[in-house]
Amino acid sequence: MIKASVDYIPEAEYKGKKVQLNKPKRGGSKKFYVYVKSKKGNVKKVSFGDTNLSVKLKQRGARASFAARHKCAQKKDKTKAGYWSCRATKLFGRNISGWW
Repeated sequence: MIKASVDYIPEAEYKGKKVQLNKPKRGGSKKFYVYVKSKKGNVKKVSFGDTNLSVKLKQRGARASFAARHKCAQKKDKTKAGYWSCRATKLFGRNISGWW
């Protein structure tokens, strides 16, 4: 049996192909996408990010303004694009202190 750990990302099947859950990737119809499991147990593809805008991960003030503007502390549903947009800074190497 496989033990669940922080680094372990379970695999699932989405439209006939094996995918990793909860691991954002670049590309798709938007700037990023991620596969998540819904409350019903279905695997869902969530696309997020504007392809024409840059992600300002290195600017502390921009990260803080984004978090305040989008109410990131209240985003709890992994099947929504807003959740992943708010956590993109954490997942891609930066952290916004105070809300994560």
